[in-house]
Amino acid sequence: MVNAQSSASNVRVPWFVAGPGQTDLLLITMGIFLVIIIFTFGVLMLRLHHLPEHIAHTGQKVQYQLVATLGLIAMFTHYNLFWIVGLLLAMVDFPDFTGLLGRIASSVRRISLRRGQET
Repeated sequence: MVNAQSSASNVRVPWFVAGPGQTDLLLITMGIFLVIIIFTFGVLMLRLHHLPEHIAHTGQKVQYQLVATLGLIAMFTHYNLFWIVGLLLAMVDFPDFTGLLGRIASSVRRISLRRGQET
């Protein structure tokens, strides 16, 4: 009976099994790995979520504000449709009407000043 107990205690255990009073290295390693993976995944998701804003940043201010608002609504409501609409709006280049309307306004102002001088 004594031989049976001593032969059971001679069994080799794998390296990752911690003995009594020893530090569990596998648990610590996996904990650090899990924290790094969660942090990396969070950064990746935030970059993906703000992709429409990065695209619209080169465009006009109104377009950027609209896309940023849609991104915030999508983040707080968890409706992906707002994010998709924001991405599509960020990819569309709107024509710049401000320069055209400014030239029309200055031409109308010059015409009105000429007519004011004629009378």
